[in-house]
Amino acid sequence: MATAEQTYLRTELEQRRERLHAALHSPAADASLSQLLTAVDTALSRIDQGTFGLCETCHDTIEAERLLADPLVRFCLDHLTSAEQRALESDLSLAARIQRALLPKPGLAPAGWDVRYHYQPAGMVSGDYCDLFETDGGLLFMLGDVSGKGVAASMLMSHLHATFRSLAEAGLPLDRMVEDANRIFCESTLAGQFATLVVGRAAQDGSVEFVSAGHLPVLHIHGDGATPKNSTGVPLGMFCNARFPLHRLTLAPGDTLFLYTDGLTEARNRAGAEY
Repeated sequence: MATAEQTYLRTELEQRRERLHAALHSPAADASLSQLLTAVDTALSRIDQGTFGLCETCHDTIEAERLLADPLVRFCLDHLTSAEQRALESDLSLAARIQRALLPKPGLAPAGWDVRYHYQPAGMVSGDYCDLFETDGGLLFMLGDVSGKGVAASMLMSHLHATFRSLAEAGLPLDRMVEDANRIFCESTLAGQFATLVVGRAAQDGSVEFVSAGHLPVLHIHGDGATPKNSTGVPLGMFCNARFPLHRLTLAPGDTLFLYTDGLTEARNRAGAEY
């Protein structure tokens, strides 16, 4: 596991140990707190010994996203007990339901626009991010891809969702909103975690402005073909003080703005070859 992640997890474990020590002095403390404290101390010892993140059965590396979600795990997925497998499947199922609940509500019909989206994760959960909602300034739309996979990526996706929903209420200019979101993302995630993202606002008269933070080109599809609109900045989370210039264009009746993630560009046919 990368040094930055271990440093983060060590800090998390030390904070848990302090809280457990304090809780053990409470009259309501029970044996489960002592067991948790032992597990935390053992995890910190493994960090000191250089064995943290290695499966205690096969000594292979434990999945990084699982360690980030729970630094007390001691076994890789291949060596979980039946009870642990069932618990993991239950957690993944719950995470998938929560993630789907964050998707835009079906049937959204903003004035002047016809909007559609398709969400199909490769696994139970993913780091793909999609949101659509109306504001006083027009239809706000977002599509992105968080680094990593699995539960850890889905947690970052939920973090982005909450950040932009909160900032949207402030009525900020679009570039300022993305800059603020980037700063929040930088300050609240681990080194090396980032998200590519398109954030845009569409007015009823067909005018559109958007920022593309390191994301795949947006396609403006019109009567003469398709015009790609390339990224205007770096991915979120890479540099806290990054700036994000705007793209501006006007869509004529019948034009389409097409956004997508690498799940489309890296799709493969039945033979395993990319389309």
